[in-house]
Amino acid sequence: MGMMNSTQTVLDEKAIIASAEKALADIAAIREEVAKVIFGQERVVENTLLAVLSGGHALLVGVPGLAKTKLVSTLGTVLGLDSNRIQFTPDLMPSDILGSEVMDTDETGRRSFRFVKGPVFGQLLMADEINRASPRTQSALLQAMQEYHITVAGQRYDLPAPFHVLATQNPLEQEGTYPLPEAQLDRFLLQVDVLYPELAAERQILLDTTGSAEAKARSVIDATRLKDIQALIRQMPVSDKVVDAILSLVRSARPGHGNASTDKHVAWGPGPRAGQSLMLTARARALYEGRLAPSLDDIYALAEPVLQHRMALTFAARAEGMSVRDVIAGLVKQARG
Repeated sequence: MGMMNSTQTVLDEKAIIASAEKALADIAAIREEVAKVIFGQERVVENTLLAVLSGGHALLVGVPGLAKTKLVSTLGTVLGLDSNRIQFTPDLMPSDILGSEVMDTDETGRRSFRFVKGPVFGQLLMADEINRASPRTQSALLQAMQEYHITVAGQRYDLPAPFHVLATQNPLEQEGTYPLPEAQLDRFLLQVDVLYPELAAERQILLDTTGSAEAKARSVIDATRLKDIQALIRQMPVSDKVVDAILSLVRSARPGHGNASTDKHVAWGPGPRAGQSLMLTARARALYEGRLAPSLDDIYALAEPVLQHRMALTFAARAEGMSVRDVIAGLVKQARG
């Protein structure tokens, strides 16, 4: 029996390597196609794609006008997903997202209710300026993200698979925003900060987007293939060294776990979902970078997008002008030794 198992393992390993190599090629083609339309912003494109490849949702944070919407619609095209967009506003109601029951009357005058699906029934949902909507409407979307189904008038409706939400949020200093509650932020696999473009990229944006012909992306894979890649990522082996690095990094970000700088500056730290997110996205990042196994570098590169929305600073640390990013950078530096 023992013999049988070891041969089986070797076969499985070979099969995983073969499918990982096919996934590497697909991901390289996806990157190339996105780059035809989105200039610069490599890190933003990478982290957003990693969230989707890992099967999760991403929160894109940045001022308006940085092509966040364009990035999402481009990803929809390139990944072959059916995509919808909702512009969040203060008067948006949960039914505007989920859908609602309408009354139908047939020719005999009999009345019945029919459910009309809302925009949440798409494979890639762009939730624009999510922090402008009321908490009730935000939580309708966030519950759908968590449970992959919705309930209207006691009826359950399953959301399509795959189902990904890419939400954009304005920096919180802007007026008329409702910050997302901590527990809801945790539902985003990654928070991706979208900064102003580099000079060269901004020059290319000016030249290429104001002419008569704009570059258009084409589809590289489809939803079925995306689901295969997502399943493969979950099968990729992660070495003990990398697992230990994930645990020690996440735990070092929690107050009361023996890290003096964290105890001083962090009010509350990341929960277990942070570790799960690192386990998934590190494998996706390895493939994205053309490798078959995740390394310590993947963990440290993903520390900020995975941890920053899952922890908060103490009042004293904020008063000193520190940011969560500074704290994470310090923890990564300690971990690298």
